[in-house]
Amino acid sequence: MSKTLKLLLITLLISASVFGQRPDREKIKALKIAHITEQLDLTKEEAQKFWPVYNANEDAENKLRTKSNERGNRKNKELNESEAKALLLNMVSIEKQRVGLRSKMINDLLQILPAKKIVSLLQAERSFKRKMIEEFKQRHSGDRGSRKRN
Repeated sequence: MSKTLKLLLITLLISASVFGQRPDREKIKALKIAHITEQLDLTKEEAQKFWPVYNANEDAENKLRTKSNERGNRKNKELNESEAKALLLNMVSIEKQRVGLRSKMINDLLQILPAKKIVSLLQAERSFKRKMIEEFKQRHSGDRGSRKRN
């Protein structure tokens, strides 16, 4: 993918996410796609094969996250011992599934991309999370100050 085309794609994705009327999750997803696209420098052929695999993995991880959140919403004080044990076993099971999904994605991507690009993907995901956390902290640091004054 040429630098000009990538820059145009990133600009369009960011613009659409900032000015569109989509929910925050869609904005974050668009920003993540732009970030990964920029970091990986995929060829057109690689991108066509990469994104379906990556998106399928993201969907599966989101389903696991939802499943995990639904089961872990009860407070500790509300659980009896057998319920707590069942919850722990479920957490272990979900974590194993998460690791399995990650391993499958990496193995699938090794058929599409060089290992170096997969390592770059993992680094890009981590750097994107850090950016989102920093953005969240910056946006909410003012909230704490205004709450304390009231």
